[in-house]
Amino acid sequence: MPEVFLKFDYLDMKRAFLAVLVASSFIVGCTGPGPSTKPEKLEAKGPRTYGGSFKLNERDEFQTLFPYSIIDAVSHRIASQIYEGLIKLNTKDLSIEPRVAESWEVSPDGKVYTFHLKKGVMFHDDSCFPNGKGREVKAQDFKYSFELLCTKLINDSIPNLMFERTFKDKVVGANAFYESGTGEVEGVKVIDDYTLEIHLIQASSSFIYIMAYPAASVVAKEAVASYGADLIVGSGPFMFGTFLEDSDELTGEPIEKLVLLRNPNYHEVDSFGNQLPYLDSVLISFYNSQKRELALFQDHELDMILGLPAESVRDIVEQQIAYFEKKPPIFILERSADMSSQFYEFNLSNPLFGKDEKGLKVRQAISYAIDRDKLIEKVLSGEAYGPGIHGITPPSFREYDNSKIKGYDFNPEKAKALLAAAGYPNGENFPTIKLELNSGGFRNTSVAFQVQKQLSNVLNINLELEIVPMSKLLDDRKYARGDMFRSAWIADYPSPENFLLLMYGKNVPDDPKEPSILNTPRYQNDAFDKLFMEGVTGDSLTTRYAAFAEAEQLMMNDAPLLILWYDEQYRLIQSNVQNFRINAMHYRDYSEVYIQEPKVDAKEAGAGDGGS
Repeated sequence: MPEVFLKFDYLDMKRAFLAVLVASSFIVGCTGPGPSTKPEKLEAKGPRTYGGSFKLNERDEFQTLFPYSIIDAVSHRIASQIYEGLIKLNTKDLSIEPRVAESWEVSPDGKVYTFHLKKGVMFHDDSCFPNGKGREVKAQDFKYSFELLCTKLINDSIPNLMFERTFKDKVVGANAFYESGTGEVEGVKVIDDYTLEIHLIQASSSFIYIMAYPAASVVAKEAVASYGADLIVGSGPFMFGTFLEDSDELTGEPIEKLVLLRNPNYHEVDSFGNQLPYLDSVLISFYNSQKRELALFQDHELDMILGLPAESVRDIVEQQIAYFEKKPPIFILERSADMSSQFYEFNLSNPLFGKDEKGLKVRQAISYAIDRDKLIEKVLSGEAYGPGIHGITPPSFREYDNSKIKGYDFNPEKAKALLAAAGYPNGENFPTIKLELNSGGFRNTSVAFQVQKQLSNVLNINLELEIVPMSKLLDDRKYARGDMFRSAWIADYPSPENFLLLMYGKNVPDDPKEPSILNTPRYQNDAFDKLFMEGVTGDSLTTRYAAFAEAEQLMMNDAPLLILWYDEQYRLIQSNVQNFRINAMHYRDYSEVYIQEPKVDAKEAGAGDGGS
């Protein structure tokens, strides 16, 4: 999923959410725990603790919590706590686990999934339901939700942004329903209140993972009718609480926090029989200053920081060494590789980077002109990997060796020769090109300045930077308004398919004036598409991965993207935070997190990585 790619007016959304809360909080406050209700004190069985709040920061504001419009990472992480689907991912190893479905079977040909729903799963209490009490989730609710997922324009005005990544070309009847907007999705069948069948056009190794998307969550028809795109009612472990206006104790500056409240009617329990979640609330702030994050963490105003520069990590370890050496420690530091790639996109609709041989040489020249070793060392302080870049897929997938993909190393002479062959010797007559980006806590800007310098030094071409709000970046990318765009992708599911899907040509609209939601560079190569689909439908992992690797090599030869690096992260976490597991996809489930002071050495106790 991209880090941030969706246009919504955040302030308008906040006002709308507040209006929804005004309408619903009276009933919620009277009938169950809500924004104005003090949480009940619970006692946990076994070595667990109820209560407390988990405090974290997101450097980008969320864009929407409407499941069918979520295509940015921050919104995904928040919505995954409010909504839930048939299955979920294990936060430690990213394996598939039951959620609303307690079990399922797959037909021998891999085309029919039969899900058996758990009884007693309830929607959140909300004024859209009679007497403000959430009702039970049934199979018909999933059919309604999946048909909403396959609706081109929801409520006549809200574009569906997730269809291409979920049911398109996969579920029987989904494409026809999307185009006509009438009838039903033939491949989604309600057998009874607790049994649902999904029929696929062809077997797909990734389909079960798609069921963990927020877009595949169950929603109530009553809630959608009441709130439309301002929907915040699900069946997940946490309920949307409110926006909290606060001030930074260190600077006095205002901080806006989103409060998620414990769902007292949640259906999951841990191995001791404790009802989840353990936490009373999750508090999420939104500001993009790593310096402020670090200060607040040291002052215990944040429980976790993810994605610190290496020099900041060194500074805090040196300054607060006692906090790490104490037994048990107060702070815990972890480092991990991510299923995440950072890159710039070429607009292939622009004649300069067009689909002819001349445009290809320009794209390849720019790709060879970037010294990624220097970029990682000087700008990223080593918090990345990717010298001698290979493909768009990060080297984080089991049994998929992307080192065999030939990419672009730093080769100034080859870069100059390619640019000259394109008709621009030494950059002569080459127009100024514009790179559009969002600041991303200033890291993106620092990287762009270095890229700008390298292109000037190696190719004698001028790169102009335009720093814009994320909403504008999305709009300009999907409508191909510009030259180059900063982009990134974090895996939605643990397969190279998820990255290569970005380049699938069938996702490019026929009309160039129409938005291209997923394949924003508008890359099209029939040979790539054929190999990609062979990988999607292959009958073994070896077959699928071989087809994906061949497709990825073709794409890299065509250079529609300027691949920069693959992410890795440092994470600082307070040692009293338990069960917050780290994984390469940043997949989070706060229902398993609890606050408890460690009683033994954190290394022996497995702090932050225990099981429930």
